[in-house]
Amino acid sequence: MSKFPKDFLWGGATAANQYEGAWNVDGKGDSIADHYTAGSRTTPKRVTIKYEEGTLYPSWEAVDFYHRYKEDIALAAEMGFKIFRMSINWTRIYPTGEEDVPNESGLQFYDDVFDELKKYNIEPLVTIYHYEMPYHLVEKYNGWSNRKLIDYYVKYASTLFERYKDKVKYWLTFNEINSCIMPSGGALSLGLIQNYEGPLFTSPNTIGERYQGVHHQLIASAKVVKLAHEKYPHFKMGCMNIYAAKYPYTCNPDDVVLCQKVNQEMNWLVADVQVRGYYPSFSKRFFEENKIHIIKEKRDDEILAEGKVDIYTCSYYLSACESADSKVTTYSPGNVIGGVTNPYLKSSQWGWQIDPKGLRYALNDIYDRYQIPIMVVENGLGAEDKIDEDGAIHDEYRIDYLKKHIQQMEEAIQDGVDLIGYTPWGCIDLVSASTGEMKKRYGFVYVDKHDDGTGTLNRSKKDSFYWYQKVIKTNGEDLD
Repeated sequence: MSKFPKDFLWGGATAANQYEGAWNVDGKGDSIADHYTAGSRTTPKRVTIKYEEGTLYPSWEAVDFYHRYKEDIALAAEMGFKIFRMSINWTRIYPTGEEDVPNESGLQFYDDVFDELKKYNIEPLVTIYHYEMPYHLVEKYNGWSNRKLIDYYVKYASTLFERYKDKVKYWLTFNEINSCIMPSGGALSLGLIQNYEGPLFTSPNTIGERYQGVHHQLIASAKVVKLAHEKYPHFKMGCMNIYAAKYPYTCNPDDVVLCQKVNQEMNWLVADVQVRGYYPSFSKRFFEENKIHIIKEKRDDEILAEGKVDIYTCSYYLSACESADSKVTTYSPGNVIGGVTNPYLKSSQWGWQIDPKGLRYALNDIYDRYQIPIMVVENGLGAEDKIDEDGAIHDEYRIDYLKKHIQQMEEAIQDGVDLIGYTPWGCIDLVSASTGEMKKRYGFVYVDKHDDGTGTLNRSKKDSFYWYQKVIKTNGEDLD
């Protein structure tokens, strides 16, 4: 008998800037993602202010969901999806962010997508902001460093709510909002790249600027959550965080205390504000020691208290360790944040440590703290897939990764965690956010698109497609 609830929401996850393409079609403006060049494991993505002749910008075409959404949703339906996580591209609705009237062509596109999902009884899970703010707001305001962006975001979200109130129930306000506290998130999420050209993840920003920017995002999130609760009570509003599972490298108390501090900053500080409605007690000392002075307006604390989310969602890919010993230098990369290498774990081709049991640990930690429903809305294995002479893709390594993580979700449910949904990342191959590559594939569906921008964009099913189809059909009971 399945350990998953009978109404468990199985599905998959995507993001418009990595998936949609059609970057300048039907009135869409340019987003920050449209200014990122391709990169690789060894060559970082770059930001360019002006577009460079002969340079590949992967988001421009991505894998062209814009023109192939019917085909892709049919494939999701064939797998048995109950829920489909996607994001709306802000610049498809408000090309610069400052317009008073939204772009009807953009609104109609998402109407068509939601109608197609409804045809197959697939519930949309919509991320309002997934690393793709209008580049105009970077040029004029330096992104989320400026409080004016709150009003632009609220206008944008309000437009979505009113337009899609009968089509969308589940909403996430910001993707991986705690990424903002890291230098890389200062560019990727906060858009602190005004007048900047160069490697994306080493763009100049300070910890103070980042926390001021994330405060503005938290206020924006709280305002739209309150709006939803008042005008659209059937909506379920969620936050979305990176869950960075961290372990002390040794049982040395110095390692344990350091690990606790890192967990507080990375996993709890921002999430506490969205779920509990206030900054946690430990933030006071953290802000003082790091000379962070967040400028607030009079009602900010009230606004945060009024805009608490209904569900907690997160990405989970890996774990890492923390060591207070400067002689420990073995480092493993990760999803925005890495850490000291755990000698008990294996790593993916991209060096991310694989830790299924860390997911059970994470889900228990989250639920013990918040006691609200949880979804794992990103999880998966980025790998190079090979097509054999018969056109088949035998991705048993992906099946093994996902199977072990699903088993640990089962354990967490038995532990008492209220886990309501699972949407593995990149259910169809799309552009990597960290490197801009296509070869780092996550999907159950292979897309014929390559790192040099060539390819037919044809879709084909991997072995994992049929495996996941069976998992969903048996509600997680048959994982072999």
